Amino acid sequence: MVQPSVKPTAHSALPIVNWVRGYQHDWLSHDVFAGVALWAVMVPEGMAYAGIVGVPPIMGLYTIVPALLAYALLGSSRQLVVGPDTATGLLSALTVGAIATQGTADFNSLTSTLAVLIGFLFLIFGFMRMGWIASFIPAPVMRGFIEGLVYVTIIGQVPHLLGIEGGSGNFFNKLSNILAHLPDVHVAPAATGVLSLATMLLLRRLVPLVPAALVVMAVATIAIGVLGGEAFGVHVAGHIPSGLPSLAQPNLDPAIWLQLAPGALAIVMVGYAEALGAAKAAALESGAEIDPNQELIAHGPANMLSGLFGGFLVVGSLSKTSVAMAAGARSQAANLVAAALCFLTLIFLTPLFRTMPQPALAAVVIAAMLHLSKPSYLRQLFLRSRWSFANVLIVIAGELILGVPQGIALGVVLSLLTLIYLVSHPLSAELGQVPGVEAYRDVERHPDARTFDRLLIWRAGGDLFFATIGRMAGMLKEALSARPEVRCALLDFSSVNFIDVTAVDGLSVLIKDLRSVGVTVAFSHVRDPVRDAMRLAGIEELVGPGRFYERTTDGVNAWLEESNSLAG
Repeated sequence: MVQPSVKPTAHSALPIVNWVRGYQHDWLSHDVFAGVALWAVMVPEGMAYAGIVGVPPIMGLYTIVPALLAYALLGSSRQLVVGPDTATGLLSALTVGAIATQGTADFNSLTSTLAVLIGFLFLIFGFMRMGWIASFIPAPVMRGFIEGLVYVTIIGQVPHLLGIEGGSGNFFNKLSNILAHLPDVHVAPAATGVLSLATMLLLRRLVPLVPAALVVMAVATIAIGVLGGEAFGVHVAGHIPSGLPSLAQPNLDPAIWLQLAPGALAIVMVGYAEALGAAKAAALESGAEIDPNQELIAHGPANMLSGLFGGFLVVGSLSKTSVAMAAGARSQAANLVAAALCFLTLIFLTPLFRTMPQPALAAVVIAAMLHLSKPSYLRQLFLRSRWSFANVLIVIAGELILGVPQGIALGVVLSLLTLIYLVSHPLSAELGQVPGVEAYRDVERHPDARTFDRLLIWRAGGDLFFATIGRMAGMLKEALSARPEVRCALLDFSSVNFIDVTAVDGLSVLIKDLRSVGVTVAFSHVRDPVRDAMRLAGIEELVGPGRFYERTTDGVNAWLEESNSLAG
């Protein structure tokens, strides 16, 4: 369930108060177990996803702890888990990569700065109660984003998986580079990567409750350390510092923030849509409530603190939330347990990761991306809506050919154009009475619907404003030209909730045009605000107050009586 508004109380400002007060003792064992499961997933994935973002693995661990703590304090979902994400992580790498060179200290610093900027935008949108912004990205377009990102991310990780030189450019440039360097593949790194990937996929399929990423990373790290894989060309993580991160000073140069802003906005839009979807899924499962605006606010400090402590961006993750729910998480206490374990990992366990092989990290990322891909959804979409399927293909092609930011921008433009088209093309139609019932339906879809002699019943089809009145009037005139015997047009306004000045003026002109050719106009189902606007414009006086009917049937009966009296 989604809570419709933010209540102005401390309970809504600090949602932790609600679940702490209602916490039950028998939840503790479930939350502790779920926290351990989350730790087992988030530590290896956080370090692996750092590769997507283009920063050292340790920054993945710096990201986790402050983000989990901030969301546990401010998030409205009891089970949502925030953390590193593949889709937005790639956007982060591309955004920062346009300003700094990957692998440099400036790149790492700007990545943390970007997280702070993203958190700031989340906060601003939350305080402005803009939780509705995610609805501007339709589900098919979002799926296109994800599918395109899956392919782009995988092709970017294949060189790390095989231990060969990576390339730059779009998807096809990188694919061409991989094919050109296949002769350079060495057995040890390729075997490490391929075996790690195969093991990940098998574990997820055969024993899904086992933390596959942790198992694979642990085994691969031990094996490389014991067998001396570095001598055979396997790249490893090397020295990973222990201890807590120091506060990182974000770059406050306005020119830098201006360059980062477009990417940050794209990440907020995509990341929030993903996070809200995950929160809604958790709420449906548990029967709890979420507040979309509070989710925006919670993502603010989660990202800002992550950036200030040397990490990168975070968003709500459906995959990690699923892990927590499958392990029995009852509240954000599970996230606090995971944060505590990650904190201890930072202090005591990072030396164990020195021989962690890069091909295994790439395998973790590729397995995660394959899990995100939903080809079955695309097949179903093809059967359900060719138009939506075409939009998805355009978004995917845009990401593969033009690049991820351009593909996402193309998807947003497509969404807005689709919205404009649908809004400006109301489904107006001629209506007829369904036999045996008091219902009126589109005569094209219901050929058995009864029409009436010299009467046209016309449904306006939607709100009337400057972009729709011309089309509605044109379609009505076409319908009247097809039935030249009609002397009355009964307009069903049941779907009209709003009418603007342009539409009222256009409607007045239409009524006068029809009267000049001997066709009168009547209305049914006119809502009070719409009728008020029509009255102020003089339409009620032009038509006559007696020609406004509560029901379409009333208008039909009035016309039949009028016709009979004229015939008599």
